[in-house]
Amino acid sequence: MTETVLQTQGLTKYYGSTLAVDHLDLKIPRGSICGFVGRNGAGKTTAIKLMLGLLRPTAGSSRLLGCDSAALTPAIRQRIGYVTEGHRLFRWMSINELQKFQRAFFPKQWDDKLFADMIEYFNLPRKRKIKHLSNGERAQVSLALTLAPNPELLIMDDPTLGLDAAIRRQFLEGMIELIMRQGRTVLFSSHILGDVERVSDRIVVIDKGVLRANCSLEEFRAAVKKVILSFADSPPAEVDIDGMLHCRRSENDLELILVGPADEQIAEWAKKNRAQKYQIVKMNLEDQFIEFTAPANHRRLFQWEDK
Repeated sequence: MTETVLQTQGLTKYYGSTLAVDHLDLKIPRGSICGFVGRNGAGKTTAIKLMLGLLRPTAGSSRLLGCDSAALTPAIRQRIGYVTEGHRLFRWMSINELQKFQRAFFPKQWDDKLFADMIEYFNLPRKRKIKHLSNGERAQVSLALTLAPNPELLIMDDPTLGLDAAIRRQFLEGMIELIMRQGRTVLFSSHILGDVERVSDRIVVIDKGVLRANCSLEEFRAAVKKVILSFADSPPAEVDIDGMLHCRRSENDLELILVGPADEQIAEWAKKNRAQKYQIVKMNLEDQFIEFTAPANHRRLFQWEDK
């Protein structure tokens, strides 16, 4: 049986009358790299802070490494790495000084060689003060400081935000190379779906605080489909196919966004409704995510979108 490293049960957070996280039930198995995605304001950062015990929930609970998040012990916290959005570091310290400062909190588990290897991998100047580093370099230092204690669970909240494409790729490649050690588990939040696809084997989708998906990346990619059907006359007025998220019409065509149905079911529906032809259009993860989280009453804002 696979061990659960991170678990939430009915996790809920209100800010006044505003619901930020809505009865979140989530399990993350040991050894997975899980992409945690949602639109802006979906509740990702709030959920992460609740999991880490940095916020008190309105209702529900969460557990990390078997310990209630509301009462994480120092011993448990030493087994968790947390990379925050913005990479807040002491700007007056050099990389060497930060290393000594951080190492003091992890006297038994700090890996000097791992830290040195990462600094060398990123080609960072160890004597330079943080205030003189670029955003990308600060992100790389932050990753090195977080991984050097060899955490079992690594939680990363949009760590590549604001980095240019080249630095972002180097950061991710460094992350992949160094986190793929036996037993390490990663929850990785990002607005950039290409990054999630590059590093993750699982995906969690949260929308307006509600859990919409928690599955392998492969399952999600296979489940969300775009189908375009062409008809000799007008498309059928009623579309009753299983798993339909969105239906868009033109004079003789239907564009359907579906979740779940097998290709055989799509073929059967197309035949039953006398479609002249149909095609299942390949989508990238970003397109799938946008369609999966788009409101049901989404309307096109510009005339040229209908052309």
